[in-house]
Amino acid sequence: PGMALGLALGPALLVLLAAEDPLLNVCMDAKHHKSRPGPEGQLYDQCSPWKDNACCTANTSSEAHRDQSYLYNFNWNHCGVMPPKCKRHFIQDMCLYECSPNLGPWIEQADSSWRRERILHVPLCREDCEQWWQDCRDALTCKENWHKGWNWATGGNRCPWGSMCRPFSQVFPRPKDLCEKVWSSSFRYSRERRGSGRCIQMWFDPAQGNPNVAVAKYYAWRKRSSPAQEEDEAPEGDRAVRALPWPGLALLPLALVLLAGGAGGSQGSL
Repeated sequence: PGMALGLALGPALLVLLAAEDPLLNVCMDAKHHKSRPGPEGQLYDQCSPWKDNACCTANTSSEAHRDQSYLYNFNWNHCGVMPPKCKRHFIQDMCLYECSPNLGPWIEQADSSWRRERILHVPLCREDCEQWWQDCRDALTCKENWHKGWNWATGGNRCPWGSMCRPFSQVFPRPKDLCEKVWSSSFRYSRERRGSGRCIQMWFDPAQGNPNVAVAKYYAWRKRSSPAQEEDEAPEGDRAVRALPWPGLALLPLALVLLAGGAGGSQGSL
């Protein structure tokens, strides 16, 4: 009976725990985000992978593709025309930021006039970061941190007076520099690879499902179990634990109690 009860309760409890976790399936409190995620059938182009469950609207997804959209009035072409192969990474980055419901473990309070929350130290998969840098290395920019310090006198972002336009490869010597500095530590360069379940992917095939759902669950669990731990690799001896999502780990004590109860009942009937 104990075993049967455990099997019956398991899936229901998993669903309940996942549904109630404030770090999972959430939208940040920012300028253009919906209050809660949901289906958006008409998401535009590079934002379309999130259409089944998104924090962005169709209009936001369309504006994310414009050179200077109303979203933030930000001009990618501040040092001449940004090459398309580079620009597509910044568009994908904006789609992730605006549309993803899987960034909860990295949402922090923000003291800004245009948003109450931001993301901080999201572990970006190394391939996503390295390809971003590779495709942008010859593009030009005049700033390392694009969040602040621009000249907004004309209504759009222009290079600060006296700054020089230089290749990305000089402003950001390594992929890690680009990913971690361009948006003031919103991302962290992860040594983990795509498909590992330990890093967030900017690029994914929605036909294979959204890989960031499992990543958010893992980091939500880890944030509770060891909030001070920053590295994205677990110790060697932790492989078995790593294979379990956090709700499974949360249910282990309950499962053991149920199993013990079931075993006791069997022995008593012999």
